[in-house]
Amino acid sequence: MTPRLQFGVTECQGRGRAAMPSCVESANAVCTNHLNKAHSGDEGLGLVEPGFPAGGPGAAAEEEVRRLCQGFMAPPVSGPQELWRRRRDMRGRMELLIMETQAEVCRALAALDRGAAFAVNTWERKEGGGGISCVLQDGHIFEKAGVNVSVVFGNLSAEAVQQMKSRKTLKDKDGKLPFCAMGVSSVIHPKNPHVPTVHFNYRYFEIEEADGTKQWWFGGGTDLTPTYLNKEDAVHFHKTLKEACDKHDPKLYPKYKKWCDDYFYIKHRGERRGIGGIFFDDLDSPSKEEVFQFVQSCAKAIVPCYIPIVKKHCHDPFTPEEKLWQQLRRGRYVEFNLVYDRGTKFGLATPGSRIESILMSLPLTARWEYMHTPPENSREAEILEVLRNPKDWVH
Repeated sequence: MTPRLQFGVTECQGRGRAAMPSCVESANAVCTNHLNKAHSGDEGLGLVEPGFPAGGPGAAAEEEVRRLCQGFMAPPVSGPQELWRRRRDMRGRMELLIMETQAEVCRALAALDRGAAFAVNTWERKEGGGGISCVLQDGHIFEKAGVNVSVVFGNLSAEAVQQMKSRKTLKDKDGKLPFCAMGVSSVIHPKNPHVPTVHFNYRYFEIEEADGTKQWWFGGGTDLTPTYLNKEDAVHFHKTLKEACDKHDPKLYPKYKKWCDDYFYIKHRGERRGIGGIFFDDLDSPSKEEVFQFVQSCAKAIVPCYIPIVKKHCHDPFTPEEKLWQQLRRGRYVEFNLVYDRGTKFGLATPGSRIESILMSLPLTARWEYMHTPPENSREAEILEVLRNPKDWVH
């Protein structure tokens, strides 16, 4: 019997390991035509009005929205009527983009991992909004893979306000700043040490200042953290991201590549977390429309930049010593995320945040050894050299 998806109830939740891919596939089949129509629109934005009819928000319009949403991992946080109301607003368009990105990545990972299932949890934030957390744990290929969507709003906490003010000039009223934040974030930790970890995050913020004016900005990026260096993989990853950037401006990739190398720097170790990719934040020019199109291109590059690398190496043989090195490198991953990562700090400082989702980025296993130093001229030493001195992979 074909698994049935109802809007508001994802029946895949709580079922066996093999159930999720079939649920997603059946749901995806229902809305494939609508998604295709969305991507072929003459606006060239993919998600300007994906699948929405030209008429008003009547029964037919709502049904069309419901059918579109069935392709997602769970019903969107805002619901169909709110998405219809915001169909031309950036908040509505961005929510649809992050929902689509979550579903696309989860489908690709589940297809690779021989039917391993994602646990899909929807959650609500009493202060406003909620999210969808999709986590695959102890799979055949992926030790832990999480893809989160969050759409939250309310007033920033005093701590979050101070974090924002350290980067932007903001006028609060009695220490309060109404905000809306939404994004998709993911960290994927494979079992095989020859398959790198990948991280991506694409987000949108709006803040209303005391005088009623609104500030908005986008942030995001995609970066790779290999345990062992494979130059061919590094070139493929960076070239794919460069192509996405070059569609908009050839100056973007080198700028955001350097920003990525600088951001993911573990200062107390003198190392980068990985071999980089792209990273940007507080992006509010040249226009909201142009930045959104750029973010959409970057989101569409996630699967092609990473999945071919997983396919290439997921069955590579490895030794206990190589697995040990992977665990040590994951210790560095934990250090960065808990000490430096801006998103982790913002989440922990935001009242009502879902801690399980924030800490989803941490690997299932990691290791710290006292005074560990790899042998000279070893493959372990090779990756350390690149982490200490970032390379240009595309020229």
